[in-house]
Amino acid sequence: MMKAHGLWLLPAGRQGMAHGILFFLALYAVLCTPYPAFAQTISSTELINNAKQCDGKAVVYVGEVIGDIMVRGEYAWINVHDGNNAIGIWIGKDLTKDILYTGSYKSRGDWVGISGTFQRICSQHGGDLDIHAQAIRIISRGREIRERLNLSKSNQAIVLLVILGIIWISTLLKRKHRRI
Repeated sequence: MMKAHGLWLLPAGRQGMAHGILFFLALYAVLCTPYPAFAQTISSTELINNAKQCDGKAVVYVGEVIGDIMVRGEYAWINVHDGNNAIGIWIGKDLTKDILYTGSYKSRGDWVGISGTFQRICSQHGGDLDIHAQAIRIISRGREIRERLNLSKSNQAIVLLVILGIIWISTLLKRKHRRI
């Protein structure tokens, strides 16, 4: 006899076997599907303080993309700020296409994870400290920042304007009375 179970019609007693097969297929998909691996992250302070030890090593650096994306041929510069310092990232131009927001006064930048090679004194870029990125991962999207009118400040400005107007009118009246 066929019994409805989920989306499948299975003979009675075979539902357990179907659940087992689905479990192992899901387990296989999770464990055997290649995902880009990101190692433990390192902070800008650690990179700067331990620059000699980290030089030429693979690192993962996480932070907010700030400023502009500066395209230079097939590559681009981005600055990534982790809350303490910003580090310049030399990255393939095609890897920057997923960056939607960069941090400025008008927006919060996308938070990204950068996987690449740390260069303490990069001979390719004039001796600057940078990271040559091989991969980028968007951790969270940035957003626009909308300025809100601070009502208490605007009320204070109106009060000060009224006081200034009273002082100005009183000085005009004093000058007029002196002339008479």
